[in-house]
Amino acid sequence: MSEIVMDFEKIHTDFRPKIERYLTRLVGASEAEDLTQEVFVKISRALKTFRGESKLSTWVYRIATNTALDRLRDASFKRNVFSASFDSDGLARADEKIAAEAISLDQQLCRKERDKCYRDFVANLPPNYRTVVALSDLEELAANEIADILGLSLDVVKIRLHRGREKLLRALKDHCKPEDWL
Repeated sequence: MSEIVMDFEKIHTDFRPKIERYLTRLVGASEAEDLTQEVFVKISRALKTFRGESKLSTWVYRIATNTALDRLRDASFKRNVFSASFDSDGLARADEKIAAEAISLDQQLCRKERDKCYRDFVANLPPNYRTVVALSDLEELAANEIADILGLSLDVVKIRLHRGREKLLRALKDHCKPEDWL
């Protein structure tokens, strides 16, 4: 890290909402808040070792991803996996608030059903697919950033993303009304 002084408070302010939203998608709302706290404890402890060899966002998401994967592997988590409902308002709250004024009530209800259906099926993807789909489609990160975050080759990320989207599309077609996801 060259002459750049990293300010934990700024990192926390800039990244906390994004990381909590991302973790909600990976492990569910009931675990996300505690896990977010754990991620930022790890960041504060490791901040002095950040060398700037990758983007700060890549480093932060890698810590979050590794923390989530550790939790997903935990036996106690597996016993309770997805038993709690996911936060139905977790996807783009700010966007929904702004758009709510411009969209009719019927459109809002259809959108909410579609988003819930989509989130539910993303949450049920196997972890290796769920992670890349969440990072790409929900967090809007590029494949090369996802590869850096997960420590995978770009080809592996592209394959997992393709397969994850295929599984997601099959699930949506099988279980959701077409008007909910088109």
